[in-house]
Amino acid sequence: MMRALYSGVSGLKVHQTKMDVIGNNISNVNTVGFKASNVTFADVLYQTSSNATGPNAETGRAGQNPMQIGLGASVSAISTTIETSGGSQRTDNPFDLMIEGDGFFVVNNGSGNYFTKAGSFKIDASGTLCNASGYAVMGWQVDPKDPTKTVADAVSPLKVMAPENQFSEPEATKAVYFAGNIDSKDSSFDSETGKLTAFSIYDNLGRSYTVNLRLNQRESGAGADAQKIENEYVVSIVDILDSNGDSILVTFDADGKATAREDVTFTFGGVEFEVNADGDSEEYTVTSDDELVLAFNPKNGKFAGIVNGDDVDDVYDEDSEEDYSSVDFVLSVGGVDKNPFPEAVDVDFSKMTMYKKSGSTKIEPTKGDFNGNNAGRAAGNLKKLTVDSVGMIYGVYDNGVSKLLGQVVVATFANPAGLEAVGGNLFATTQNSGEFDGIGEDVSASGGQFNPGVLEMSNVDLSTEFTNMITTQRGFQANSRIITTSDTLLEELINLKR
Repeated sequence: MMRALYSGVSGLKVHQTKMDVIGNNISNVNTVGFKASNVTFADVLYQTSSNATGPNAETGRAGQNPMQIGLGASVSAISTTIETSGGSQRTDNPFDLMIEGDGFFVVNNGSGNYFTKAGSFKIDASGTLCNASGYAVMGWQVDPKDPTKTVADAVSPLKVMAPENQFSEPEATKAVYFAGNIDSKDSSFDSETGKLTAFSIYDNLGRSYTVNLRLNQRESGAGADAQKIENEYVVSIVDILDSNGDSILVTFDADGKATAREDVTFTFGGVEFEVNADGDSEEYTVTSDDELVLAFNPKNGKFAGIVNGDDVDDVYDEDSEEDYSSVDFVLSVGGVDKNPFPEAVDVDFSKMTMYKKSGSTKIEPTKGDFNGNNAGRAAGNLKKLTVDSVGMIYGVYDNGVSKLLGQVVVATFANPAGLEAVGGNLFATTQNSGEFDGIGEDVSASGGQFNPGVLEMSNVDLSTEFTNMITTQRGFQANSRIITTSDTLLEELINLKR
């Protein structure tokens, strides 16, 4: 009689435990990254009233099964469905990440690493990527030897908006190329001004300069005997301006009179140019003793070469192995010790042609080489951060540069269900989960990926939870009936003496 009472009590306890788990699951139905739990029961040790016996051939008696009375139920396991993914919620926040795979984010509170499926992150005041509780997101840092890669080393906090990442370093221009067509019938070539064009460059500090050029048809002879050469053009430097449109070749006194700067020198294709300013007026000119000649094939209008005028005949030699497609522009500002231009700028004219187009000339300069490299850039301010599908964090700067700042990595475990939930959507390792190696792995190493701008929601299935709630309620109700019925029997037993 008493056994039935205590069996009913144990049944109430285990069903109450199951209801507690169901209640926790349902309360976290909208918790980011939450993993539902479920309860399984087991019967308790049995009291044996008669042991089993085997058949006895000598006596002819058959075997008997054991007779046992159970002592109730117990909770055998409360397991977490940690490997089942929850639904996807789009947020469009670049630091909201969902893991499509078995890995866990690694976060650190300053005293140890924890693991989570909740990828709702933000940037704190020090520029560190962290979760809502202030735990730093851990990952790999950029390789100092190759800024396009990260180093698979011990994880450390991702300080993606540290002061050194707020700016992108400037870079001096190393190449420029011209494309377009020159028409010898263009009326611009009949004037002293000629055809004007310009190209821009950056120095080592990210400052922009504009080099103004003039193209004139080359002449043979002098005076009245001068004859224009239709397929040859003299390229001259007119001025060099800073980003404000002011010339860097001269300085002006309080009266506006120009004086040539002695600390600025420049050559173009080996031709030395000189600034003429006498300090008595605002006027100044740029001249040279030699000519830099842009030549085209007179038969087909194709580019022939650009060279010093004394060597122009060499560009028409079809057997020549010399490359006449480009020339060096060398600029020194502030003297040798302060010059912000580390090397010459290669200026390529090989994309130019000389076809007839009804007097229309079009010249288009472009910074960089034909592959878009060596264009140089100004210093850049950080505009935004992006995260790709493998966790690479990039800073996008207003000078067009995209720079790698770090990589979010994941931790995987031999038995993820063995992790211990510690609250706050966090898990800690246990002896049965497997250890974290301190390094982690690229999310793609096990076939997974990150889904930026998306959060993993709870994996709680309400239909399953409500069904479990019904069966748990009925189980609890039935066990309570065991107690009340046993109590009635005891009452009848006590009433026997009345």
